[in-house]
Amino acid sequence: MSHIALNADAVTFRTDGQTLVDAVSLTVTCGCRLAIVGPNGAGKSTLLRMLAGLLQPTSGDIYLSGESISRLTPLERARQFAFVGQTDTPDPQLIVEDYVALGRIPHSAAFTRAENREIVAQALLRVKIARCCGRRIGSLSGGERQRVLLARAIAQQPAVLFLDEPTNHLDPKARSELLSLVAGLEVTTIAVLHDLPLVAPFATDVAVMDHAQLVAAGAPDQTLTPRIVSDVFELDVLRLRHPSQDRELMVFETPEMSPHAHKRSL
Repeated sequence: MSHIALNADAVTFRTDGQTLVDAVSLTVTCGCRLAIVGPNGAGKSTLLRMLAGLLQPTSGDIYLSGESISRLTPLERARQFAFVGQTDTPDPQLIVEDYVALGRIPHSAAFTRAENREIVAQALLRVKIARCCGRRIGSLSGGERQRVLLARAIAQQPAVLFLDEPTNHLDPKARSELLSLVAGLEVTTIAVLHDLPLVAPFATDVAVMDHAQLVAAGAPDQTLTPRIVSDVFELDVLRLRHPSQDRELMVFETPEMSPHAHKRSL
């Protein structure tokens, strides 16, 4: 049986009279890649930030290896968790290598300067951005900047990596490449994703949120079913065999393409 990395026990988050996450219980096993999906406003990012210890639940609790993460100091949490947010905007004047080195701060006392430099160099290599190590962040493309943000998180050597819509503003090829890179890291990963066709190739597990509640959790083929996708996203999903590879494709049909699909109110 896989070990539990993180466990959410009936966590709720309320603010300004609104319930953004409502009594969600979720188990994350070590080594899995969990994708949190759902419509806009479903509570995905709020749940992610609670799991990462960046928001305190109004009620319920979150446990890391059986211990409430609320008891962790900021330094202890930084040694366990790395978070890449969709609105992270590093100083454009920072040199790439110096920014990635910020990920070593939680561990710096336990390593020599040479060891820390080597970990930074390896992180840059892992995301295939070492060629940019001497450039300023402001000179990078959107795809390069996302790789640098990921390199900083990798240099942090977390037990759990949190990603909030990491493919936002990237072109289709860059989205696929970034998620393939993350899948190869072999670290427990929890990611909010909005691009449904990329979920099944990336995720080992999926949590589907709608109206602040968890409506399904499990493997992609158990959660991205025609009924759930129709109910939550008001889309049709088709499962097709790849014409040249031994794998299944999920095709999501938009309401405009199907006269039988319901249109979501905007």
